[in-house]
Amino acid sequence: MAMTQPGARPMNPRFSSGPCAKPPTFTLNDLSDAALGRSHRAAVGKDKLKAAIEETRTLLGVPADYKIGIVPASDTGAMEMAMWSLLGARPCTMVAWESFGAGWVTDVVKQLKLDAEVKTADYGEIVDMAALDYDTDVVFTWNGTTSGVRVANGDVIPATRAGLTICDATSAAFAMDLPWDKLDVTTFSWQKVLGGEAAHGMLILSPRAVERLESYTPAWPLPKIFRLTKGGKLIDGIFSGATINTPSMLAVEDYLNCLKWARSVGGLQGLIARADANAQAIWDFCANRDWIDNLAVDAATRSNTSVCLKFTDPRITDGAAFAKAVAKRLEAEGVALDVGAYRDAPAGLRIWCGGTVETADIEAMLPWLDWAFDAEITALAEAA
Repeated sequence: MAMTQPGARPMNPRFSSGPCAKPPTFTLNDLSDAALGRSHRAAVGKDKLKAAIEETRTLLGVPADYKIGIVPASDTGAMEMAMWSLLGARPCTMVAWESFGAGWVTDVVKQLKLDAEVKTADYGEIVDMAALDYDTDVVFTWNGTTSGVRVANGDVIPATRAGLTICDATSAAFAMDLPWDKLDVTTFSWQKVLGGEAAHGMLILSPRAVERLESYTPAWPLPKIFRLTKGGKLIDGIFSGATINTPSMLAVEDYLNCLKWARSVGGLQGLIARADANAQAIWDFCANRDWIDNLAVDAATRSNTSVCLKFTDPRITDGAAFAKAVAKRLEAEGVALDVGAYRDAPAGLRIWCGGTVETADIEAMLPWLDWAFDAEITALAEAA
């Protein structure tokens, strides 16, 4: 007999890995103070943009001598800006273990046409970060959003490196401890861990990165939207709120609200604890079942935000079709939205566990995953 549907449902079924769930207390009234219809260069706009930068610094513990800028085109814009502006001065090592990291490899090798050393690992695994040459510029993702695999820590990155470390931290910032002394360029977007609105990215530069920008001119032309220097000097206004192009002041207000909520739950450590509790609930669920497992091979590198799962039951002959059917059942019941694996990733599920998700909603959703799996296995047996 088919399993009976669970009685409880998540209060919020949104488990998308981006845009991610809004803070649980969010209402549209929170945006009533947005500087709509005002120039972002007016005093009110400048103040809000500067507040977004400085409150980010405080919450993440970014050192005072690091520059933080708001840039266009989300995390992608921030990463492209960094790679096009900084790479080429010395040899480069590109590191990838999931689709977004692979995308940075493509851009550097095929678009910038740099003779980079490329290090890759399969989905679920990670490149040996200790084996990299940090006298080269090293480009990597901290957390593989599409693979659920993260860097365990920054211990292997030498403090005395000659190269720059360029880190895509979009699904790690605000959920994991980032070792700022080991990161020269860090990027993320508002629409990930804090559940902000999309289209805006953050670019964080160490003094070493600024020195590179002011002493090196790339061989290729830079579009205006990528230019971080003028006359050999950093355009400092970008890092005090004078954005390159016009930002959405509604999105800025939303981000400020996200930061306010983050402070209310204990700041960075509170956010990390929330993500850890969410991910642990899923890991415990998998540990007690023989038909589902974490895609990450090593428990030490499991992501606590983008938790990626694979079905392991031998009765499943078409993994992609089965995973899609399970995700469709969960969505049809309104208990889990947008939990299918990323299109380039192995077949399975991807459940967002960042701090804006309530652990109670994860716990209410998991019995429905039991139900959806059982329903699909039953359908397979009946079709045989």
